[in-house]
Amino acid sequence: MKKHFPNAITCANLFSGCIGIVFAFKGNLETAAYFVIFSGIFDFFDGMVARLLNVKSAIGKDLDSLADMVSFGFLPGVIMFHLLKASDYSSEYLPYLGFIITIFSALRLAKFNNDTRQTEDFIGLNTPMNTLFICSLPFIANDYPQVIASSILLIAITAITCFLLVSEIKIFSLKFSDLSWAKNKIKFIFLILSAILIAFLKFAAIPFVLVLYIALSVLHFRGTTANHKI
Repeated sequence: MKKHFPNAITCANLFSGCIGIVFAFKGNLETAAYFVIFSGIFDFFDGMVARLLNVKSAIGKDLDSLADMVSFGFLPGVIMFHLLKASDYSSEYLPYLGFIITIFSALRLAKFNNDTRQTEDFIGLNTPMNTLFICSLPFIANDYPQVIASSILLIAITAITCFLLVSEIKIFSLKFSDLSWAKNKIKFIFLILSAILIAFLKFAAIPFVLVLYIALSVLHFRGTTANHKI
């Protein structure tokens, strides 16, 4: 029975993503964002449970990617669709550009499943972090409506995030094999700084968290490479 526990958690990720999509299509983007958070929690724990129970499998890996495609691929595309639909540029076709995020998320997940370099860390921005950033935009719009209403900015965000998804930038994983400081220093630093930013800025902190994540990853792996050369 224990081999089914991780897959059940993955299915909870998928179920949560489906509910989020329903709310997103209704235009209730903030509620959809909360279901993204639930999906992210399930996505974090399915792999951890699989490792703890030593029941990792090819089916589990494929199921995880399929669930992620819904929760962290299709859902952010729907959210961007609605944001573009409400932007300052009136066009019935413009909102469909939001689904480019869905396309590049699919490319990113396919790349991850077949890239042997990504056994511990990521090459390119992971889809959950990208989705969390996209989902923060409706909340930011409540305080800065003139910024998020800009179609140019939203298209730029779409282009940049799509590039990051399939880029060759090495990004550290937030999944822990143990809780030692020595092995996970960069992760703890990131989580502590992110918690401080979120405490002060709430959802408006997410773009800064994303920049922090990428910046720390670049510095971390550049330092690791330099140490190996020495």
